[in-house]
Amino acid sequence: MRIIGLDVGEKRIGVAKVDSSTRIAVPVGYILADGSEWQEIARIANLNNTNFFVLGLPRSNEGNETKQSLYVRNFAKNLTEKFPGAKIRFQDESLTSVEAESRLKKRKKKYEKGEIDAEAASIILQDFIENFTEPEQKADTKTNKIEKEVKKVKIKTKKVTKWISGIAIFVILGLLATAAALIIRDQRYKQYAEYFSQVEAEMQPDVFSVTILPGETIFDIKKTLMEAGYSESETDGALLANYDYDFLKERPEGASLEGYLFGETHEFYSTDTAKDVINRFLEGTKEIIKNNNLKEKYNARGLSLFEGITLASVVQKEAASPDQPTVAQVFLSRLQSGIPLGSDVTVSYALDTIDPDRHTYTDNQSALKVDSCYNTRLYAGLPCGPISNPGLSALLAVANPTDTAYLYFLTGDDGVMYYSYTESEHLQNISAHCQELCNISL
Repeated sequence: MRIIGLDVGEKRIGVAKVDSSTRIAVPVGYILADGSEWQEIARIANLNNTNFFVLGLPRSNEGNETKQSLYVRNFAKNLTEKFPGAKIRFQDESLTSVEAESRLKKRKKKYEKGEIDAEAASIILQDFIENFTEPEQKADTKTNKIEKEVKKVKIKTKKVTKWISGIAIFVILGLLATAAALIIRDQRYKQYAEYFSQVEAEMQPDVFSVTILPGETIFDIKKTLMEAGYSESETDGALLANYDYDFLKERPEGASLEGYLFGETHEFYSTDTAKDVINRFLEGTKEIIKNNNLKEKYNARGLSLFEGITLASVVQKEAASPDQPTVAQVFLSRLQSGIPLGSDVTVSYALDTIDPDRHTYTDNQSALKVDSCYNTRLYAGLPCGPISNPGLSALLAVANPTDTAYLYFLTGDDGVMYYSYTESEHLQNISAHCQELCNISL
């Protein structure tokens, strides 16, 4: 059985995990408490195939619960509402943050506040697992134990009442009543804990996955979301919604999310909205941009982030990953020389936006003349926006193109990419290697 430990704070949530077979808790990381924590907790729980959570419960130096304790209990209540069937346990977390920071200092490495939270979560979880016995291994349930104790009391009561006086009975009952009042008082802050300890149903969330492949367009993604069960109106609303990411603010006004939904697979719960799905892919894009310093690398080549992603989207559609750095170099050279990119894939995208079924533009001759800012055969410079969602190899190809001076390329009928320096050489390559592919309908 795998168990997730959470050190719940108002700004961050430390995360740890343990397997009851190994009984060694390890820190996983931390989650920002900014509204996205439920999605991240769901992802971690699903990844570890568990619905069992242990939450650190703060107490005062005197051992009493505090305002922060109530915050954790409310967090736990929300957790069960988000994930019906979740099993929650609380573990005293007194001084765990102090101990966690002490451990990190001993390692003599720089650490962030979030790492303290993750380490604290592992301490909380380790304390819990050392005294934990899996339910199926227990000889008696809590109910059985209570019933046995009640039977013992009844037996003893029968024996005692044979010889004890009526006055003594009243005294005993009075003592019992006093003890009961004290117990009720002490249990005031434990009501949530008692409630959660009785939750035994296994969490079986309705989970589904959404995949965006490199090179797919907004049109493809809309279809994917609708196939996942979202309505057309909700899907359109999610694709047109505003999302608070700095990298999106560099787009021209009115630009779509084309190019910014990084291709990969994510899993979601049936309660997630279409906006939740789009937001998760945008999070992936954020990480890709940050981890690969794309903005800085594009700027070094005279491109904004938006322009770099736009060019990468064209490279993605034009070439397989081994050829992408050289194709990127061709396009960059043509941009610097003021030569139109001349990319047929941008023409195809232009047609997809205005005539997807090709009712009007029925042949390549008319298609190549379509009056669109995406038509790089008709207009010099980059298209007015991305034409696909580029994968990592295409994004990096624009950031790190090959050091050559080609100005032309084509994919031959044999699948090989042919490069040339002059237009005459390019025409020779078409004649020798591209009789079929170069005549495919746009």
